[in-house]
Amino acid sequence: MTRLLILHTGGTIGMQPSPQGYVPAAGFFERLARHLKGQAPDTLPAYRLIELAPLIDSADSAPADWNRIVAALAEHWREYDAFIVLHGTDTLAYTASALSFMLGPLDKPVVLTGAQIPLGEPRSDAVNNLSTALLMAADPAIPREVCIVFHDRLLRGNRARKVRSQGFDAFDSPDAPWLGEGGIHLNLHGHRALPLGTPDFTQRHFASGAVAMLLVHPGLSISLLDAVLADPALKGLVLLTYGVGNPPGLDGALIDRLTQAGQAGIAILNVSQCQQGRVVQGTYATGAALQAAGVIAGQDLTPEAALTKLQVLIADGLQGEALRSALATPLRGEMAAE
Repeated sequence: MTRLLILHTGGTIGMQPSPQGYVPAAGFFERLARHLKGQAPDTLPAYRLIELAPLIDSADSAPADWNRIVAALAEHWREYDAFIVLHGTDTLAYTASALSFMLGPLDKPVVLTGAQIPLGEPRSDAVNNLSTALLMAADPAIPREVCIVFHDRLLRGNRARKVRSQGFDAFDSPDAPWLGEGGIHLNLHGHRALPLGTPDFTQRHFASGAVAMLLVHPGLSISLLDAVLADPALKGLVLLTYGVGNPPGLDGALIDRLTQAGQAGIAILNVSQCQQGRVVQGTYATGAALQAAGVIAGQDLTPEAALTKLQVLIADGLQGEALRSALATPLRGEMAAE
């Protein structure tokens, strides 16, 4: 029998209504057991639930919280065969991506899930998401990696994005096939799984301000770019550009500033604003200029994976050519090979 641990970190799934809106509430373990038993008696695998204290507000999630989750997993790794992390949906894709890079190759599945409507509320998706996560986590065919289960979809964690704010099908992996789906039967695609390995539970020091993200847009001012690049703590920048990786020229000032930043040791990663498709910096002259400036093509990285990959690699002490090489290389299935 598969030994399952549920790690409740916070989020909508465990909240209850109040005059001020949804708020965290005590007694989640008892409420969850009652709802799961009422929905599917004797059909779900047994589990133990532990709760982080204090619970994480998803909108306030920070890299320090990734360390807390990693520490909780490390403490219980030998006792259990699979892990489910309950998390708020706003930053779930960031946390899933970060955990994939922090933990590295795994020999057990770590499955994140949550809900758009709290457990016990009318039309809540909590029971379906969690029961599907339990069944998938207990299935021998599940990939041993960091995944997201949401609305009957099993997604690679560092390929997933929150694509809808109000639909139950809130998460998808627009540039990568699903790892599985739930219908009348579970269908898990083990052939798409990453290689097995031994997890890394190292606690990282994430320096404040080391990584930033800049969305290019019509009317972008050079003063804004200068303000971002002038931060002395900055070591990495995710540049969200148009289409296949095209930036505005800003009369040559953008490329000039990025070239100077690269020469100063700041790693710059170019990621498309589009949901699907990859960055190809040589397609247009503006993109080719980025290539010449030393900007790294992020291929089909999601913004969430790009940001967290930079944060983890910098926290691991990578810099210079070693950092650039790692950013351009698929480490945990997060991007297509160049």
